[in-house]
Amino acid sequence: MTGISMLRFAALALLAAPLASAMPLAAPAVAQSSDALGQVRTHLSTVSTMVANFQQTNGKGQNVSGTLTLKRPGKIRFEYQKGYPVLIVGDGKALTMIDYEVKQVSRWPIGSSPLGVLLNPAKDLSRIATVVQDDAQVLVIRARDPKRPEFGTITIAFTKLGSAPAGLMMHGWTIVDAQNGTTVIKLANQRFNVAVADSAFRFRDPRPAGPRG
Repeated sequence: MTGISMLRFAALALLAAPLASAMPLAAPAVAQSSDALGQVRTHLSTVSTMVANFQQTNGKGQNVSGTLTLKRPGKIRFEYQKGYPVLIVGDGKALTMIDYEVKQVSRWPIGSSPLGVLLNPAKDLSRIATVVQDDAQVLVIRARDPKRPEFGTITIAFTKLGSAPAGLMMHGWTIVDAQNGTTVIKLANQRFNVAVADSAFRFRDPRPAGPRG
């Protein structure tokens, strides 16, 4: 598998990662903290939009970077670096991966993706999430829907920062695929609650015009 193909596979894992038998981190969950989960939910509810740089790393250590644009509820865009032919867009209803190299478009319901935790601020975290780490500097949660384990597991890391929304700065997340490989997203230069037009979540369809299934 080529480097771009492996990174393309990692991008796919962002959308619909079936659950692996192993958990994404070796560390066990700590005692459940409703205060910690409440802080995360407040952060998600407070941040209506976010723009950030991201670096995506697959299990082989291969990296690709780009710009992340998020608008809750349900909208997200991964704009990859020049030369990487994949775009990921969530329009509020579905997540779409567009591969411009092979002119292919694939769609998944947002609710069946691990990213659904990030995109729905009203989600009941007490039902699906556990606290992995909670100290003076870092808060880490692991989310998995027990009724839909095939939808995958996402581990989200926050840095505690008083000037950030609800005192949390989202540092990134890890998703695990069915082969126990990992896709890691690290964020930088986060900007919160900036103006983001809905047009940011549209895309050019590379497929030839005509009937589509």
